[in-house]
Amino acid sequence: MPEVTKEVVLEKLRTVRGPGMEGNIVDLGLVSDVFISDGKAYFSITVPAERAKELEPMRAAAERVVRDIPGITAAMVALTADRKAAAGSAPVQRPQPQAPSHAGHSHAPRPAGGPPAKAGIPGVGAIIAVASGKGGVGKSTTSVNLALALKANGLKVGLLDADIYGPSMPRLLKISGRPQQIEGRLIRPMENYGLKVMSMGFLVDEEVAMIWRGPMIQSALLQMLREVAWGDLDVLVVDMPPGTGDAQLTMAQQVPLAGAVIVSTPQDLALIDARKGLAMFRKVEVPVLGIVENMSYFIAPDTGNRYDIFGHGGAREEAERIGVPFLGEVPLTMGIRETSDAGTPLVASDPAGEVARVYRDIATKVWEQVSAMQQDKSRAAPNIVFE
Repeated sequence: MPEVTKEVVLEKLRTVRGPGMEGNIVDLGLVSDVFISDGKAYFSITVPAERAKELEPMRAAAERVVRDIPGITAAMVALTADRKAAAGSAPVQRPQPQAPSHAGHSHAPRPAGGPPAKAGIPGVGAIIAVASGKGGVGKSTTSVNLALALKANGLKVGLLDADIYGPSMPRLLKISGRPQQIEGRLIRPMENYGLKVMSMGFLVDEEVAMIWRGPMIQSALLQMLREVAWGDLDVLVVDMPPGTGDAQLTMAQQVPLAGAVIVSTPQDLALIDARKGLAMFRKVEVPVLGIVENMSYFIAPDTGNRYDIFGHGGAREEAERIGVPFLGEVPLTMGIRETSDAGTPLVASDPAGEVARVYRDIATKVWEQVSAMQQDKSRAAPNIVFE
């Protein structure tokens, strides 16, 4: 069977129109770049935000016609909002007042005069973002071991790899294969070590370069969040990409995050970038659960001598300066590097070890804050004192 090209997909999509539109969605410029991999087609349709619910049948029709193309086994299609979208081509109606949504259970109702409540994920109690201002600070390794530590502390945990350009969860958790599509449009997450996991790395080959712009990033993230059969989870840990770009803003603005954990190394250069991440989450009113100092110190395995290779204590001082909890110091060890490369994270492979204890302690501090916030119906920031 010949390989399906994006031109074939676009031609099929020219048969799709939305209510009130004077042309098809392709000629109106509403369809993003089409990405095809392993028989799966990915794209988004840009519509005015206030018409998203009304235009859901149009999205479903687009998905249906693409799935009917010989050689296409699945289609992932999302509506994404853009203020400039289809100006004049899709009439915008003044939205009518609606009652606050109570979907999900990890966020509070919308306050009077405030922004709309963010739609939760059915069955997921809390969503925690693990972020950093720059790459190379061990954020993904921290995310994996934090998720495993939360599980070791008795919680039901899922893990979402939100790094579209550089997904690392398949390797860190030694998971291979493709997720299966089940009833409806849901995808069954992959599993290992008792974690339910979703990553773009399961959907495309490791060598494939993801050359996507903002709308496709938003589309992919929201689908991996809301069209995956997560089941009942106490917490979903989200491994964010480094920086403060499209993925971070999508998560902060579209998802009811319970809070964010910032990962940094001790040196000033990393802390400068970590401050940007902290500022972004505060600006979008996402609670900062605290800072983890990764690669905090090195203990030589042959002599037992300690070396502060990247300095020491910078993240603790920064946490104290800006008034957020300091969650803990994770040492730089050969074991973390070796087990990460092997796909056998330390919390799972050496649960009685010192590093696993550090991660479990961090997980305990994080969950104490999240639990307190869940009990506070008004979502006001609680005063948490760590002994």
